[in-house]
Amino acid sequence: MLTLTQLLEKAHTLRASDVHLVCGLPPKCRIDGAVTDLTEDTLTAADCELFARELAGDGYEAMASIGELDMARTFPGIARTRVNLFRQQGCVSAAIRLLSDHIPSLEALSLPPAVADFAAYRSGIVLVTGETGSGKSTTLAALLDRINHTRPGHIITLEDPIEYIYTPDRCVINQREIGTDTRSYADGLRAILREDPDVILIGEMRDLNTIETALTAAETGHLVFATLHTNSAADAIDRMVNVFPDGQQAQIRLQLSTTLRAVLSQQLLPKRASAGRIAACEIMVVTDAIRNLIREAKTPQINSFITMDSRSGSVTMDQSLRRLVQDRVVSFDTALSYARDREAFRSAAQPY
Repeated sequence: MLTLTQLLEKAHTLRASDVHLVCGLPPKCRIDGAVTDLTEDTLTAADCELFARELAGDGYEAMASIGELDMARTFPGIARTRVNLFRQQGCVSAAIRLLSDHIPSLEALSLPPAVADFAAYRSGIVLVTGETGSGKSTTLAALLDRINHTRPGHIITLEDPIEYIYTPDRCVINQREIGTDTRSYADGLRAILREDPDVILIGEMRDLNTIETALTAAETGHLVFATLHTNSAADAIDRMVNVFPDGQQAQIRLQLSTTLRAVLSQQLLPKRASAGRIAACEIMVVTDAIRNLIREAKTPQINSFITMDSRSGSVTMDQSLRRLVQDRVVSFDTALSYARDREAFRSAAQPY
C-alpha cells in the first residue's frame, strides 16, 4: 500500500481533482469528472484509520467524537488540500480535494467574452452558480486575478477553505478562512464592511444574514462576487429571495433588482476528442427588462428574455451547449444530456 503522500502525489500527477479513501475499496480519484481507481490495493479499516490520523493530527479526537471533520492541509511539493473526514459503518472515510496553485486566465478557461466584462464592474453583485465541482471557484479566481492585474484596489475574500492563493499586483489582497480567521460568513462579512474593501468575494451565500449583508455591501458601492448552488439565473434569484420571510421578500426583490449585475451559471462537460472538460455557460446580464422581472416576481420569464437579449452578452445554457456542438468541442449526445429543454435542444441542434 502506498503512503498517503504517495497517493496524493500520484493523484496530482494524474491531474485528479479529488481523492476518496473508503474501507473495503481501492483508493479512488476523480479525473475529468469520472471516478476511477488510483491503485489496485484494497484499503483496510486500519489503513483508513492511519490515514485519518495523519490528516487530522490533533483534530483526530474531535472527529472521532462528533463523526466528521473539515480542514485544510498543505502537502509541500504536491498540493494544498481541502479534507473532509467522516465515519461510516464504523470506519473512517476521507474525501480530499486537491487545490490548484495556479490561477488560470479567463481566456484559458474558454469562457464567453461577456464574462471578462464582470471584472470591469465597480459595484453590484455578480453571482457564479452551479453544482459542486462545476468550476465556480476557478472562474471567480480568474475574475479576481484579472482585477488584481488591471486596476488598483482592495480585495477581501471569505472562503471555506481558501482555495487559490493570490499574489498581490495592483491590488491589496486579504484572504480570510472561515473557522480560522473568522467564525462564519455572516461575522466575516459584517467585519469586512469596516475594512475599506473595493471588491468582496463570498465563497458561498448560505444564510439570511450573509445575503442581507451582501446586498447592503453592494448598495453602498462595493463589488461583490459570490457563489450559489443553483443551476440557472432564475433559480439563483429565487433561492436568495426565498431565504427571507414572506413579509421581507418584496423588499429583497427590490434590492436585488438594483444591485444584481450578472449571473453566470456553468456546467463542466467532457470534451469530444481530447482529455479534459469545458464549461457550458448561461449568462444573464441584468438589463432594465430583467430588473422589472425581478421586482415583479416574474422570474419564470427570465429565460425567454435571456434568449432574446444576445446584444448584452446574455446566453441561455442550451444556446451555449448548441455552440459547443457546432464548434465540435463536445458531442451532440453529451450536450443533449446536459440540456435544460431536451426536446427543444434535440430539434434545434443537429448531430455533427
